[in-house]
Amino acid sequence: MSNEIEIGRGKRGRRAYSFDDIAVVPSRRTRDPEEVSVSWQIDAYQVELPVLAAPMDSVMSPATAIGLGQLGGVGVLDLEGLWTRYEDPEPLLAEIAELPVDGATGRMQELYSAPIIPELITGRLKEIRAAGVTVAGALSPQRTQEHWRTVVDAGVDLFVIRGTTVSAEHVSGNAEPLNLKRFIYELDVPVVVGGASTYTAALHLMRTGAAGVLVGFGGGAAHTTRQTLGIHAPMASAVADVAAARRDYLDESGGRYVHVIADGGVGRSGDLVKAIGCGADAVMLGAALARASEAPGRGWHWGPEAHHPHLPRGERVRVGTVGTLEEILLGPGTRADGTLNLFGALRRAMATTGYSDLKEFQRVEVVVSPYSPR
Repeated sequence: MSNEIEIGRGKRGRRAYSFDDIAVVPSRRTRDPEEVSVSWQIDAYQVELPVLAAPMDSVMSPATAIGLGQLGGVGVLDLEGLWTRYEDPEPLLAEIAELPVDGATGRMQELYSAPIIPELITGRLKEIRAAGVTVAGALSPQRTQEHWRTVVDAGVDLFVIRGTTVSAEHVSGNAEPLNLKRFIYELDVPVVVGGASTYTAALHLMRTGAAGVLVGFGGGAAHTTRQTLGIHAPMASAVADVAAARRDYLDESGGRYVHVIADGGVGRSGDLVKAIGCGADAVMLGAALARASEAPGRGWHWGPEAHHPHLPRGERVRVGTVGTLEEILLGPGTRADGTLNLFGALRRAMATTGYSDLKEFQRVEVVVSPYSPR
């Protein structure tokens, strides 16, 4: 049965769903939350919490990457952010938090026009490594050719190539594009790449040898991609489509498993639950962690799209501060709005629906929700 609808006589479109449109359904069995496992393994790295922090300056500094690692997640540092452009970016982060709305974009463009300093990439990653946690850093596809050697030599454990969208078949008449398949093959570290939002795009990324695929396209709280480019991928459908690509690639490759990581639209604990229920192995959190008292953004949140030098398609948004990083991830919760104790909520949802681990929970029954979420 097709779920396409007619937009007009000359165009049809597939109905797609966001996390707000769906809900998970209890089964005949329940469990104790204490007996539920939310641990996750990618390549050789066992991770207690299935979370990567988004590589955004409002979310991750070396200190918060270390803090997240000590709590059981993986912090991904933006290697094109202020931490690799300035020796001491703290005054600049404080300035961004105080900028007036009208002048914020222009001033951020000025701050991020400073050159990336390779020695700072090395220093920041070595600082994280010295704390004994998993070391992860992110570059855009455009900067990967220039800086990947510095990143690998600094001892990164996970290499993240993250853009608004990343394809395995970028076409350019001006410069040789990054050959993802050759690049990943030559590296000795696992690579997570994305975003992708369709079955076909994700399948092609999996064939490059990536260890994980980020799912999302302009779905984050700080994006304005839908308004500026007219492009949007509702996350529930996108995750389910990419999970189907993972299943088919598993058969095609003779057993190679590629991790699906939901990157966008996961602002509260209910979104996290539904992302895993739609087939994600883990989530990448941005706004949810920007609400931490330790977050560098000081209650504000922005991504690299907000200071693009030619076409900004993001903005600095006020997310506020709700608690410490530990309270946001592990509780205790003092609010009932899904912003605290995210993984306590995931455990509770898994226990309520009768599942004991993440792989099992990916099979949970999901319905299209007939009401507007509160």
